[in-house]
Amino acid sequence: MSKSVFIKTYGCQMNVYDSQRIGDVLAADGYTAVDGPDGADLVVLNTCHIREKAAEKVYSEVGRLKALKDARRAEGRTMIIAIAGCVGQAEGPEMMRRAPAIDLVLGPQTYHRLPALLARVEAAHAEGKPGRVLDTDFPADDKFDHLPGEATAPGPSAFLTVQEGCDKFCTFCVVPYTRGAEMSRPVAAVLAEAGRLAGLGAREITLLGQNVNAYHGARADGGSADLGELIHRVAEIDGIERIRYTTSHPRDMTASLIAAHRDVPQLMPYLHLPVQAGSDRILKAMNRSHSADDYRRIVDDLRAARPDIALSGDFIVGFPGETEADFEATLALVRDVTYAQAYSFKYSPRPGTPASVLADQVDEAEKSRRLAALQTLLDSQQQAFNDATVGRRFDVLIERPGRRPGQILGRSPYNQAVHVTLDDQTMSSYHALIGTVFPVTIEAGGPNSLSGRIAAPQWTAA
Repeated sequence: MSKSVFIKTYGCQMNVYDSQRIGDVLAADGYTAVDGPDGADLVVLNTCHIREKAAEKVYSEVGRLKALKDARRAEGRTMIIAIAGCVGQAEGPEMMRRAPAIDLVLGPQTYHRLPALLARVEAAHAEGKPGRVLDTDFPADDKFDHLPGEATAPGPSAFLTVQEGCDKFCTFCVVPYTRGAEMSRPVAAVLAEAGRLAGLGAREITLLGQNVNAYHGARADGGSADLGELIHRVAEIDGIERIRYTTSHPRDMTASLIAAHRDVPQLMPYLHLPVQAGSDRILKAMNRSHSADDYRRIVDDLRAARPDIALSGDFIVGFPGETEADFEATLALVRDVTYAQAYSFKYSPRPGTPASVLADQVDEAEKSRRLAALQTLLDSQQQAFNDATVGRRFDVLIERPGRRPGQILGRSPYNQAVHVTLDDQTMSSYHALIGTVFPVTIEAGGPNSLSGRIAAPQWTAA
């Protein structure tokens, strides 16, 4: 009899990819995915440790699930609650102690073991024992060697992890402790998975890594390929029309990778390149290994290679010791670079990181003031970028129906959501557009999305 699983994903795109692969592992073990926890035999919370109070959000969710678990127990049935991902990796023993409703905790490097771990839990339950299992090892074997093929079609756009872990040890970041050292998948393995995704209908592939441009994957000839070479190879796969990659570190923006932006048409003219701060003093305290002017030079090189490229970034305000002059340096860098989109946050201490014990922590009210000022500037740049698209024609990857009647949703080359209005005749056969890259004339630019119309009125469904 088929068992059911509900997977809830927190955090980054790599967690989205991991959740998809967890689903593939469980599908091979007889589980069917469901859309909610009610009635599920297994609930997996795939967690993220980057944001403030991430663990508390998980505990709150476990509290809600406990009520469902107790109700099922009263009916003579069971529900297994599993915590996966970075919170599980960082706080596994404490989670098991604090939340008895949790049956299983596993880290991001061990989810290929899920069937065996679940079997241990189920065997203990059958004997009337608690059967609680913790597995947060960093195994010597590569989990990707043990994952089954993709169980479901990914849709027009798919994620593909090519690199994991981090050796940078930024003082504010938990990733080296939760994901381990940098590891790159072999070129052949990446190309095989990309080919399978293309065969399942993916037209856009986003290559993922904690430091994706640190990629150095083994080639069949015994050498290694950097990310620029890998992008060239992925672009050769039939069916793949678009390539993106995230997240990058400025230290690893090589000449080869910058050249790929010039030479590979499938590589989209949009790059997420976090800088975190514009003050060299704060960048040094963060252990970022680049200066603000290093970052500016990289941006200049990228724009020389691909003049239409647009940038996204990450910023932290209120890092310990940040002065008003340091913050003004960040604003100056933002004005110099100009961003199409960016993420910005107040610094929050992550337990176990070097920055969490630094003196001279910035007052919360001052952090809030600085964040508001930075976001006002970033939002104005994003709106200006979106406004500048009005009247332009973009090739848009059509992904799905929109929320409103007569509308479909896609992504521009710059990763903006595009709401496309169709006439009645075209709407009657809109399904033929899903998964295609189609020209759209942009008619309006909002704060977070664009809207437009199909730029080929003569189009008819095949």
